[in-house]
Amino acid sequence: MPHLTVEYSANLEGRTDLDALCAALLETVLETGLFEVGAVRVRALRADHYAIADRLPENAFIDLNLRIGKGRSAEEKKRAGEALFATAGRLLAPLFETPHFALSLEIREIDAELSWKKNAIHPRLRGK
Repeated sequence: MPHLTVEYSANLEGRTDLDALCAALLETVLETGLFEVGAVRVRALRADHYAIADRLPENAFIDLNLRIGKGRSAEEKKRAGEALFATAGRLLAPLFETPHFALSLEIREIDAELSWKKNAIHPRLRGK
């Protein structure tokens, strides 16, 4: 962990650079110093079917969902959330120039007893 999912409305295709957004969000996660590089995943998932607010076709959204393991203080989680939201807000600023865009972020802690992982990336990055 952490895994950051960027869910976005399909009508944002071609209106924002989702590859650049994912790359910038990954860098922001790493800059917090709270997570090991081999654990970070950022993925964007397009929502082809959605209904937003007053159903105007130009309405669009991006929802950021950060799943993390337990072990960080409330202050650390808040700092990470604020940094991610600031990065996303900066890169998505042109979308806020219209009254048809919504951005949200939620951080969720995963119960380690209910989470299974096998990661061959960690040993490589740790030099083992």
